[in-house]
Amino acid sequence: MTKFNKTLLAAAVALASTQTFAAGFQLNSQSATGLGRAMAGDAIIADNASVLARNPAAMALFDEKALSIGATYADVNVEVTDAQFLGQDLGSIDNAAEGKFIPNAYYINPVNEQFAFGFAAFSNFGTGADLTPLTEVEGTISPVDLLGNTEVATINLNASMSYRINDALSLGLGIDLIQGSGKLSRGSLVEVEADGWAVGGIVGLAYEINENHRLGLSYRISPEMQASGDIMYLGTEFEDINIPLADIAQLAGYHQLTEKFAIHYTAQWSQWSSFDSITLENPSSPEQILKDYHWKDSWFLSLGATYDINDRWTVRAGIASDKGVVDEQSSLSIPDSDRIWYSAGFSYNFSEKSSIDFGYTLVVGEKVHVEEKNAILLPIDAYTESGANYFSIQYNYTF
Repeated sequence: MTKFNKTLLAAAVALASTQTFAAGFQLNSQSATGLGRAMAGDAIIADNASVLARNPAAMALFDEKALSIGATYADVNVEVTDAQFLGQDLGSIDNAAEGKFIPNAYYINPVNEQFAFGFAAFSNFGTGADLTPLTEVEGTISPVDLLGNTEVATINLNASMSYRINDALSLGLGIDLIQGSGKLSRGSLVEVEADGWAVGGIVGLAYEINENHRLGLSYRISPEMQASGDIMYLGTEFEDINIPLADIAQLAGYHQLTEKFAIHYTAQWSQWSSFDSITLENPSSPEQILKDYHWKDSWFLSLGATYDINDRWTVRAGIASDKGVVDEQSSLSIPDSDRIWYSAGFSYNFSEKSSIDFGYTLVVGEKVHVEEKNAILLPIDAYTESGANYFSIQYNYTF
C-alpha cells in the first residue's frame, strides 16, 4: 500500500493535541513574494516562478525560463492555558510549538508560444506540538491519551505543463509526488513513526482579459489516502490507516490599475467537510474507526496591493481572513480558530534578470475554549491561542 505523510499528518491530528496555525493543517507559505501580500493573487500574478505552486496554467504567461529558490521560517506560537481535568489544574504552556524552516524551489521552461513545462518543490502541510508538560504536573492525573508530542513534515514534488489555447485562455495540469515523515507518541498508548510517498494532482486555467487584467483558477485534488507504517494504538499494531483529505480550489485576480500600482485577491476554498473519520485496518480484522470528526469547509480570503517605486524597488502588502474548520464538535486535539493575516514585503531588482524578495506575515488567532473527552469519556478543557510570524526570502532569475 502507498505510504504517505499527509496521512501521517492527519493521524497525528486525530490522535494528538496538535496545534496548527492555518485552517486544518495547510501551510500557505510557498513563497516570499506571496507572503508579502498575504498570498493574494498568487495563482495568476506570475511575477516569478513560484506561481507554479498555485496554478500550472500561469506558466503560459512566461516567455523566458524562470527560476525561484527560497525559504520561509515559521515562528509558531501556541499557548495553552487553564487546562482542567477532574477538577485538577494541569497548568499552562507558554509555547507548545517549535519554529520550522520551509524551503521551496521552482523552475519554468517555455518551449514555444503554446507550450511550457515546470518543476517545483515546496510544502503544503506540516505541524508540530508538544503538550507533554500538561502530563507532568506533580500530584495530578492527566488524560495521557490526549496529550503528547507530534512532529510532521511534508515535501511536495510537482511536475506540470501548460498549453495556451488562444490569446486569452491557457490551461494547465500537474502531478504531485508527496514525501513525508513524522513521529507521534502518547505515553505507552500510541507510538507512530513512518514515512512514505503518495500521488496527487492539480488542474488550472489562466484567463487574460487584457494586458492589465487577468484571472486564475485552480483545483488541487487530494483523494483519500491509505498508509502503512509502524502504527501502534492501545497495544495493537495496525498495518494501514485511512485518511480523507480536503480538495482545494482557488480563484485569483490581478489588476494593474496604473503603471506602478496593482491590486490582487484570492478566494481559496478547502473541502475539509470530507475529513469525517480516521480508520485503522488489519487484514484479519474489520475496519476500526479511530476517531470521528465533523469538520466544515473553510475559506481563505485575501486582498493585496503592489507598488513599483522605481526600476529597482517594489513594495507589497496584504491582509487575509483564514476561517477555522472545527464545527460544533470542539476538540483539544484540533484547537482551530479563525485567524487574520497581516503581510508586507518588498523586492529588489539587481538587474532585469535577477531579483530578491522578502516577505513577512503576522498570523493572529482567536483565543478559544476547547473541551474534549478522553477514551473513558472524562472531559478535559482548556483555552488555546495560536499564531505565527513568517519570515521569508527568495531569489529569482530569468534566462
